[in-house]
Amino acid sequence: MTSDKDLGMHRAITRRDFLNGVAIGVGGAIAGRALPEISWLAATGITQDAPGYYPPALTGMRGSHDGSFEVSHALRDGRFRPTGQSVATGETYDLVVAGGGISGLSAAYFYRARVPSARILILDNHDDFGGHAKRNEFRPGGRLWIANGGTAGIESPFPYSKEAHELMAALGIDPVALSAEAGRAADRSVFQGLQAATFFDRETFGVDRLVVGTPGGGRGRGRGAAPGETWEAFLAKTPLSSEAQRDIARLETAAVDYMPDLSNDEKKDRLSRMSYKDFLLNVVKVHPDVIPFYQVRTHGLYGIGIDAVGALECWAYHYPGFEGMRLDPKATGRMSFTARGDATPKPAYNFHFPDGNASIARLLVRALIPSALPGHAAQDSVLAKVDYSTLDRPETPVRIRLNSTVVRVKHVGSPASASEVDVEYGRDRKAYTVRAKRVVLACWNGMIPYLCPELPDKQKEALKYGVKVPLVYTSVSLRNWTAFHELGINGAATPGMYHTGVRLEVPTVIGGYDPTPKSPDDPILVRMTRTPCKPGLPARDQHRAGHVDLLTTTFQTFERRIRDQLARVLKDGGFDPARDIDAITVNRWPHGYAYEYNPLWDADFPSGQAPCEIGRKPFGRIAIANSDAAAAAYTDQAMDQAYRAVNELMGVKRT
Repeated sequence: MTSDKDLGMHRAITRRDFLNGVAIGVGGAIAGRALPEISWLAATGITQDAPGYYPPALTGMRGSHDGSFEVSHALRDGRFRPTGQSVATGETYDLVVAGGGISGLSAAYFYRARVPSARILILDNHDDFGGHAKRNEFRPGGRLWIANGGTAGIESPFPYSKEAHELMAALGIDPVALSAEAGRAADRSVFQGLQAATFFDRETFGVDRLVVGTPGGGRGRGRGAAPGETWEAFLAKTPLSSEAQRDIARLETAAVDYMPDLSNDEKKDRLSRMSYKDFLLNVVKVHPDVIPFYQVRTHGLYGIGIDAVGALECWAYHYPGFEGMRLDPKATGRMSFTARGDATPKPAYNFHFPDGNASIARLLVRALIPSALPGHAAQDSVLAKVDYSTLDRPETPVRIRLNSTVVRVKHVGSPASASEVDVEYGRDRKAYTVRAKRVVLACWNGMIPYLCPELPDKQKEALKYGVKVPLVYTSVSLRNWTAFHELGINGAATPGMYHTGVRLEVPTVIGGYDPTPKSPDDPILVRMTRTPCKPGLPARDQHRAGHVDLLTTTFQTFERRIRDQLARVLKDGGFDPARDIDAITVNRWPHGYAYEYNPLWDADFPSGQAPCEIGRKPFGRIAIANSDAAAAAYTDQAMDQAYRAVNELMGVKRT
């Protein structure tokens, strides 16, 4: 085992957070843990209206950072005890929104469109707005690199609704045009010739081995492969057993009807009732050694492995094994909403902002509080810097109050006749109360029954049904990427390791932002992803296990795993983790993606009776808006739910 010293665990830089170049060291970290209700930033005495408050520049443990979830957990467990009585602020708003993610910000936007004079307060438990749409910034070698710390893509498997499309247009976001502009501006010649690779780790496959190139031929999906390399040639370089090599080659290249006696509908019905793992083992009859090679392929979409994702779902996403079954290409049968939606034709583009959907959140904030973000177009927002001191000023009609966890939402009187709602939130170990004419709960569904116990029991049960998908987006700032260049790779799939992939960040060049390296000696970002789950359990139980995993894993553990993984994957390229790593940001999301119904584990709910539909029903002057309410973790769905919630509060039925 490589020693901590060799891995660079002694380097202090990864244990520090930086605000505009000013380090908050170990003392700040200890204070953050000693005061769990206070965010990491607030624990240092820096509040959102103070000079230097700039969360995107923080490294270390981000996402659901220390201080963002302790109050919610205490509320859930009946342990929430603020110091003293709740402080009545005397503030009254037309609308209070609990949650400053895409749904919450969109709800504020849609409400102001209907009531331009409205006074709105948005409360968020994190030290930054955006929810899972999080922005990370690095400055290796003095050059700015921007990365998404959460949701990245504008794309959706569903066609954008009229309302979501119009909102994007109002913000200046035209993905097709932006994609074309970014493509024209980018010079990626420095990356030419780099191939994909797969790293087989000794714990899973018996030996550490990097295999460069991925087959481009055959009927299966090639992943950025070396042209002309066959599956047989690729597999011969791996440590897989001869039986596994034989069966993977057959799976990827042969067109076999594994259910010749069944009709199209019968095939789809049978596939919908078995996992992809079962399909491979019991229908295709591959050797068990094949499974580890494919086990994590579904992590990116579902947060679980092929043991818990249906074979019909995998057919919809063009996984190997179905080529000869002659299934009707129309997506029918018991499939998830997402897989069905993926069959819908949509405009072709490949675009995401350098910070992912954090740019959407930033543009929404600009629309709500123009003084917070200079500029007038989507392009000029990329390098613009948010002035956090403007977010919560009394004179502005829309205010965003960070580090504030909503703990109670209750009508003033009977929900059927009340004209106002009290909203209590925890901040700096105290509780505060504001009053609102209407409330949108844009936090995640699982917390709403604890915030609003007066909801009907059936609705509370429905809100608790979905279990959010845990995931981790890790960014590693490197002083150079000569090891990748020496190996001739742009990244590697790592199916048996802690993070399931390692890849060089290829920046989106837009709005004057272009950190593209000119040579392998220049700094770069490496992106890594992790989806903790526990194979063998039902899907929701796997997600619950992942929640515990992420909330009990220290940054030190993450750091060591990251350094060890990069050292092993890039060993033959001369990579030295103690020398080459500049900074690490771990975006931990124990409650990440919205839960999407899984045909293997969830009932085929009648129209109007799905838990998300029951859970999102309005209650008096309270409405619910989040991606959970759509059971679909996509930006357009978050916007659509915000639009619905505002319509419900205004008494307008959506047409």
